[in-house]
Amino acid sequence: MERLGALVLGLLVLLTGTPASLWGQTSAVSGPEVSSDSTGTSTGHSDADQLTLQKRNPRYRVHADDVLALSFPLATEFDQPNVEVQPDGYINLLGVDSVYVQGLSAPEIVEVLKKAYAGILHDPIISVDLVDFQKPYFLASGQVGKPGQYDLRHETTVSEGIAIAGGLVPSAKTQVFLFHRVSTNWVEVKKLNLNDLLRGKNANEDAYLAPGDSIFVPEKFITKFRKYIPYGIGTSISPSPAFY
Repeated sequence: MERLGALVLGLLVLLTGTPASLWGQTSAVSGPEVSSDSTGTSTGHSDADQLTLQKRNPRYRVHADDVLALSFPLATEFDQPNVEVQPDGYINLLGVDSVYVQGLSAPEIVEVLKKAYAGILHDPIISVDLVDFQKPYFLASGQVGKPGQYDLRHETTVSEGIAIAGGLVPSAKTQVFLFHRVSTNWVEVKKLNLNDLLRGKNANEDAYLAPGDSIFVPEKFITKFRKYIPYGIGTSISPSPAFY
């Protein structure tokens, strides 16, 4: 059975490109039962939440207040160079009803627009471009010199992010936590030892920050944490539920 499990894991890695270590992490989920569907995507089953691991290089998904440019090369009278996503997630269109686009990527919005204009345009060619959007950022909190939100303009590791946030204060411990959102309702927690990283030990574990990641530097040593924690939409990430 162990050999069969290893073979299945190897096939999942080849088919999805997801590292084997990441597939193994799903066993540490506290709460929903985790399994793999026919596509190799890890899912958590519960009535309220479903845990799905992110794909590599995900497309940007629009938020409220983002501005889009809609182009119709064969029907320019429907062009809209500046369309703002409303607070309720809808955009107003010319000649048809408003459509909901919040949380969608540009290619997905194109498909939504094609359906919206299907009644007046035959197989329209539509282009959607981002004019103004939420800039990538990361958060640093806890025992750092300057807690707050910082722009993520280039590839930045956790240790570099801490340096950007003013470094560690004297009361800080060198074991820090990285919170990474993996789905709408779940956040993955990773523990890093800065002493090891600074000494060149396990340097490959100095994870790169993704947009929206949060670094928490505790004051007291914490030895246990839950691998995944619920993520409340519209609220800041609080590290307290992750520890016990």
